[in-house]
Amino acid sequence: MSGPVALSLMTLAAIILGTLLGAFLRYRLPSRHLSDDSKDVVRLGSALLATISALVISLLISSAKSSYDTQVNRVRQLASSVILLNQTLERYGSETNEAREYLRRAIDELVERIWRQGTSKQKSTTPYVPTTVAELAFEKIAELSPRNDAQQFLKNRAMQIFLEIAQSRFLQFVEGRIDPIPFPFLIVLLFWLTIIFASFSLFSRLNPINVAALLVFAISASGAVFLILELSQPFAGLMKISDAPLLDALAPLKR
Repeated sequence: MSGPVALSLMTLAAIILGTLLGAFLRYRLPSRHLSDDSKDVVRLGSALLATISALVISLLISSAKSSYDTQVNRVRQLASSVILLNQTLERYGSETNEAREYLRRAIDELVERIWRQGTSKQKSTTPYVPTTVAELAFEKIAELSPRNDAQQFLKNRAMQIFLEIAQSRFLQFVEGRIDPIPFPFLIVLLFWLTIIFASFSLFSRLNPINVAALLVFAISASGAVFLILELSQPFAGLMKISDAPLLDALAPLKR
């Protein structure tokens, strides 16, 4: 799929072409085809399409926003889990210094990997594979030898948190491979919008006021498509999720 800007501009172009088509037909069709009966039928049909289009746009925006919010919460969950894991390892003792260093490097790679994949033009088809440094961090935690019950509890808790981070990252990877906006929806919506704007100019003269109004409406409709597409790619574009929570979680690991 092309970028949001390109697709929204294509939507705008299609709507403008539909408007011009309606104006062309107005002047080319015989007057008997533009009777009051024809006008009523076309207006009722365009009103029906406008209602359906509004419902579809609402559905798409809701779906894209839900997907976007899920990814935002996933990043926050990852950041909070990293901070909690670091605190748990720090309480265990100095024996965890090597594990914490591997953890820091793993989170560095995680941030770079998430946002690099988010800006990729095509969705990755390769299966999810944990990074080597992440596996080393887990191995170092598993190799800890507790000397008392408190350290045993902290080790078990650290391993549990690490597995929760891995699970959250895997869910994020899977969700990122599912397009929240089915492309056929956009094609059908574009067709409906084109027909609606063609009906506007079919029975109305394109004076300066009407042209300006239709242009504003066309830009607004294409803006809705742009918003939908932007929300559907949370790690890229103008509305991409900030990596600040995960980068802030790295600060304690660097001490």
